[in-house]
Amino acid sequence: MTAIPSRTVRFHEYGEPSDVLREERTEIPDPGAGQVRVRVAAVGLNPADWEVCRGFQAGALPRGIGFDVAGTVDAVGAGVDGVAVGDRVFGTADVTGQASGGLADVAILREWFPLPDGLDEAHAATLPMVVKTAVWTLDAMGVERGSTLLVHGAGGMVGFAAVQVALRHGVRVIATAGPSLADQLEEFGALVTPYGEGMPDRVRALAGGDVDLVLDTPRPSPGTLAELIVLAGGVPSRVVTISNHDEARQLGARVNLDLLLASGAFPDAGVVAEYADLAARGEFRLPIAGTFPFSDWREAMEASVSGAPHGKLVVLPPQEAPTS
Repeated sequence: MTAIPSRTVRFHEYGEPSDVLREERTEIPDPGAGQVRVRVAAVGLNPADWEVCRGFQAGALPRGIGFDVAGTVDAVGAGVDGVAVGDRVFGTADVTGQASGGLADVAILREWFPLPDGLDEAHAATLPMVVKTAVWTLDAMGVERGSTLLVHGAGGMVGFAAVQVALRHGVRVIATAGPSLADQLEEFGALVTPYGEGMPDRVRALAGGDVDLVLDTPRPSPGTLAELIVLAGGVPSRVVTISNHDEARQLGARVNLDLLLASGAFPDAGVVAEYADLAARGEFRLPIAGTFPFSDWREAMEASVSGAPHGKLVVLPPQEAPTS
């Protein structure tokens, strides 16, 4: 095995993604123990990528972005069993221990799963972070069969996934969403109402009163949690947010990351493979709003940072990395 030259998108200082990210060439090393290296076929963009640029989980620089990756195994690290060079996999890139992330021609994965038949690389690269976040947040909330859950912001991908996960577990789901994805959410079985003025009254009409729990999933939107708490019977702890952290802590609502850290038990990554199998059978889906060649990564970034892509954005590097 040997290091491989690769294009990568990374940053050398923290700041807004559009200001600090740039395309460079670097050497992607051999995978370490417990890792594999892949030729990247697809990388799904997430809001977490931009938070890393802004300083979340700060570490040594330079750093790359792109957590969710699908591709073909190029090299296997020590102690790795069950996967071989040439296998098609998807999983999570190591963006903390390397000078490159998944948004590159070649990437190191710290967690991976076989790509199931019937699922292409682009759709596989939409899954890992969204599925894990949706599943473990619902688990931490204690959502139970037969309860009524409000998913606020179900047009975002974590909310979109959470609706499907909750419905699969026998939960009655009310979702707030814009018109672009409302039809799909209703097709799954959710009761859907738009955002905006009168939303609490519309939710109550659908629920027949207060809801049992609320999952708040939009990008940071100050001022929304107070009315969600009222919808949850006035009990702040029945509202969990993935984005409005400061406001939640001030009002007594809960933050999903706080729940994870308090439990000390990280969720089983096996749920990613489970939902990939469901996706391959057409029983779970995340919409792709757009795919971009590697050369258009900046356009993809800008669409994602805008906060309103109406689906996942996926960058598609070529399978063969450049050699010079």
